[in-house]
Amino acid sequence: MDGMSGYGKWVAGSKTKWITLLVWIAIVGVLTMLWPSVNSQVLNNASNLPEDALSVQASAVAEQEFPAGSGVPALLVWHREGGLAEEDLVHIAAVYNQLEQQPLPHQNFVPPLGQLPPQALAASLSEDRSTFVSPVLFDKNAGSDQLGEALTALKQLISTETGADPSAAQTDSGDLSLRVSGPVGISVDATGLFENADVSLLIATVILVLVFLLLIYRSPILALIPLVAVGFAYGVTSPLLGKMAAEGWITVDSQAVSIMTVLLFGAGTDYCLFMISRFRQMLKVEENKGRALLSAITHSSGAIAMSGFTVVMALFALLLAKYGAYHRFAVPFSVSIFIMGIASLTLVPALLAIFGRTSFFPFVPRTPQMEIDRARAKGKTLPQPKPARRKGIGQLVVSRPWAIVGITVVILGVLASFSTGIKFTYDLLSSFPKTMESREGFELIGQQFSEGELAPVKLMVDTEGLNGGEDLKVVLGGLSYVDVVSDPQAGAVNSNIAGYDIEFKANPYSIEAMNHIPALRSTVEQALAESGIENVQDKVWISGQTATQYDTKELGERDTDLIIPVVIGLITLLLLIYLRSVTATVYLVATVILSFFSALGLGWIIIHYLLGADAIQGAIPLYSFVFLVALGEDYNIFMISNIWKKRKVMPLKQAIAEGVNETGSVITSAGLILAGTFAVLASLPIQVLVQFGIITAIGVLLDTFVVRPFLVPAITVLFGRLAFWPGKHEEVSETAQTAREY
Repeated sequence: MDGMSGYGKWVAGSKTKWITLLVWIAIVGVLTMLWPSVNSQVLNNASNLPEDALSVQASAVAEQEFPAGSGVPALLVWHREGGLAEEDLVHIAAVYNQLEQQPLPHQNFVPPLGQLPPQALAASLSEDRSTFVSPVLFDKNAGSDQLGEALTALKQLISTETGADPSAAQTDSGDLSLRVSGPVGISVDATGLFENADVSLLIATVILVLVFLLLIYRSPILALIPLVAVGFAYGVTSPLLGKMAAEGWITVDSQAVSIMTVLLFGAGTDYCLFMISRFRQMLKVEENKGRALLSAITHSSGAIAMSGFTVVMALFALLLAKYGAYHRFAVPFSVSIFIMGIASLTLVPALLAIFGRTSFFPFVPRTPQMEIDRARAKGKTLPQPKPARRKGIGQLVVSRPWAIVGITVVILGVLASFSTGIKFTYDLLSSFPKTMESREGFELIGQQFSEGELAPVKLMVDTEGLNGGEDLKVVLGGLSYVDVVSDPQAGAVNSNIAGYDIEFKANPYSIEAMNHIPALRSTVEQALAESGIENVQDKVWISGQTATQYDTKELGERDTDLIIPVVIGLITLLLLIYLRSVTATVYLVATVILSFFSALGLGWIIIHYLLGADAIQGAIPLYSFVFLVALGEDYNIFMISNIWKKRKVMPLKQAIAEGVNETGSVITSAGLILAGTFAVLASLPIQVLVQFGIITAIGVLLDTFVVRPFLVPAITVLFGRLAFWPGKHEEVSETAQTAREY
């Protein structure tokens, strides 16, 4: 304890408080000047799949053997309600003629549509002659921002040619409309959504945290202290991550930066509140504000450090992921929480020391004697001693533990049972608003042609010179899930490799289409084997969006199966070291896991039955698990550490009752703020973030209002002395407690 008090004097003493503040200002200033911000180093087209993924290997073969079709396609969906006129087709041909003569930035290939008469183009119209789809292929290494600039130039060219703006025309207006879809359109739209989301997300998060803090503490100064701390933490985190990204040590994307901002405000404010609430408690029993702050630091710093370290370790576990988007989250999240933890333990105490009791103005906490002296000095009537506090939740938990454990486990268990019915999707398009350009284009393709035309699969087969290309086309055409198979093309380098463009009947981004990939591979390998070809597994390659999505799903499931047990193991180990109790560690981890599945179940009820979504994004269980288990354990650590300290000086049941009551208000406040910051994500127009926000906010609320105040303390009561096993627990009798107080 003396050691922690000593640390408190170093960061929040009468002189050192100013040194601490100046050090933080200097660090933020120097790093901001010397290193780039994280936002300037964002890379949104980084590969999510490793080099050994089958679809990545297939893409390399496609690029070598079929270079004309190896780019990433933007599909231009031309539409006029009632039918496209001959004049429209003349415009389309003229646009493609210009694209051949003056290619767009990063343009890879365009079909020679500019050389065809309108009658030839008309043969490719939809059945009702209202829709025409034409591709423009781009360099696959071009970033989303570069592709976005190319599409802007393309739309400008089309506007000049047609004398109108087809991109702005409604698809049902009767005018010529254009929607850019396909992988390029989807990628550009996704980046645009995140870029627009960043600023609105930050503003909404700051306002929400500020409003909550004002409502909780009713003090403008106190409401600003956590926000200042988060601002300083971000001021260090941003250039630090920017430097790491600039050096090529890490890759960051817009999604990671968006969620990192939310996490900083939510978790960061929580850690500040743990310190602030303890300081307010101490000011009511200690006249000297310096001693009160040192005592607050001593009592809360261990729990804050442990909570932060738990979250950092859990987030670092994402480094084990092979899937790029998961892996890229690990460093930004862990570094931001690590720095926020340091700010909570140094900058926040320094700010509290600078403002002292004024931090809480106009509701300044004072000792009873200070209140009496103040009243006398002002000539007011002496304040009446406040009546003893009513017993509260703590007493209820201590008196009815069996009933509380039974009721909470049944409620959480019923909610958790709904998680077994969750359906998952890896369809990025379903994550977009229905008015998004690429989604409107995709829906037009689905209505007028085959959905599979949006993103055909490229099948490449090494026939070893055997004349089976046409036979294989017949086999492929006979598959129930295949809509269209192209004629085989010979490879540019190895003429034995035959390439087929295959359109599935299903949405190429759906689970149904993804499941056709292994079936298609198996069918082709069997046909090759029957032709007498050996090592058939090395002679078949499948590329395209559906193959990429299939590998994404497989890799995501592999990562989830690996990382979830690792996170549980890490948190279990940290709790064992901190609590030195096997029993408590087991039930603390078990309650948070139960709470996670309950959040998934309740989230599915809201997302599926109330909001009407057919499935949730496949990445959500892993993201939600890492956040909820790590952050949920924070509240348990803060409350349990309080009970552990109290049981040394009072009977266990009294320690539990007082521990629950004392930590109740701060954990409730912290939980509401954290849930609120995640709920802000639900205001964005991106379904994957809406779903993540809803499930994580629900999980935080369940931890705050069910697991922490009721389930965990009730289980602790039931275990009694065994809760500390194998550590020692010396029972303090009521008599001994009374003697201590006097």
